[in-house]
Amino acid sequence: MLVSRTLVNRCAKMQHACKRNIAAQALKYKGYAVHKPHEKFELWEYEPGPLAPNDIEIKVTHNGLCHTDLHMRDDDWGLTAYPLIPGHEVVGTVTAVGDDVAGIARGSRVGVGWIRDSCRRCKNCLRGNENLCVKGYTGLIVGPNNFGGFQQVMRAPADFAYVLPDSLSSAAAAPLLCAGVTVYAPLRKHLKAPGMQVAVLGVGGLGHLAVQFAAKMGAAVTAVDIDPTKEQEAKKLGAEHFVEFNAAYEQCKGRFDVIINCVAVRINFQGVLGMLAPDGVAVQAVLGMLAPDGVAVQACDGVAVQCGIPGGGAIIDLDLQDVVFGQKSMAGSIVGGRADMAEMLQFCADKGVEPMVQTMKLSQVG
Repeated sequence: MLVSRTLVNRCAKMQHACKRNIAAQALKYKGYAVHKPHEKFELWEYEPGPLAPNDIEIKVTHNGLCHTDLHMRDDDWGLTAYPLIPGHEVVGTVTAVGDDVAGIARGSRVGVGWIRDSCRRCKNCLRGNENLCVKGYTGLIVGPNNFGGFQQVMRAPADFAYVLPDSLSSAAAAPLLCAGVTVYAPLRKHLKAPGMQVAVLGVGGLGHLAVQFAAKMGAAVTAVDIDPTKEQEAKKLGAEHFVEFNAAYEQCKGRFDVIINCVAVRINFQGVLGMLAPDGVAVQAVLGMLAPDGVAVQACDGVAVQCGIPGGGAIIDLDLQDVVFGQKSMAGSIVGGRADMAEMLQFCADKGVEPMVQTMKLSQVG
């Protein structure tokens, strides 16, 4: 009897799998795609095939619009596989789960960011720093058939999807999944005590989140921007002071423990150096491969952190004498791993950090 039951169970599973594969073959998804560089996004239909054991299916409700999507559209970095469906700040509801998925159920509201997968085995991955995977992580929209959120339904590995706290709205959560973690991770690393003096250069998409994060972490925040009309807005977000950019080099000499640069243009980095107090840290926090140029340098015994990879084959030149006698270091930082992401999302929910958003229909993306 035991053998008979085992055979019956196996047959039932095989029949179920066959039915699922047949259904998958008939299933079609629609998304906004391009088939070559510089094209406009147009609706495109494809067959996704069977749901992989470790993947989830997500009914997409919200996407953040990031400049990285445009770089990928135009193959600016030589990474794009066409057809491309972009979108890597994705929020939606889980409609199906693979056979081996644990911890995420149908009906869960989840977010998916820039990192799609990693080796899961190296020391960095095991610490939750998948952004530093020794073998290299896979970007959500990098590689053949890795389609992003500019579609009605998408699939992604469950291990890199994050169940969102109830108090975070879907529209607010989307930009946090890349822009948010990009500035949260370095601030979390370098703000080591309450009351540290922090400057945020550029109160835009990244900067307005950096101001909130730094203030909620207990720092005394100074917002620096070329637009004086942003002063009131910056102070509402948590900045104690506001200084116009061109005046900051002189007015703020030796003031800051940490400077996070969210400006995506060339600036006077020697001037940035001057604004740091001894043992200070300057952080270049421009979203992955978005900034045209940039290197941050800082005062004695500090560490300069470059977030992302500037386009155009940028080269960093450092004054060797300044590096040696100031005991300065140059380091890098790129988005954040699963540990940073999970912590950041909960931090936002607990502390009330939200991006300023404008919503529009996905059909307007073209």
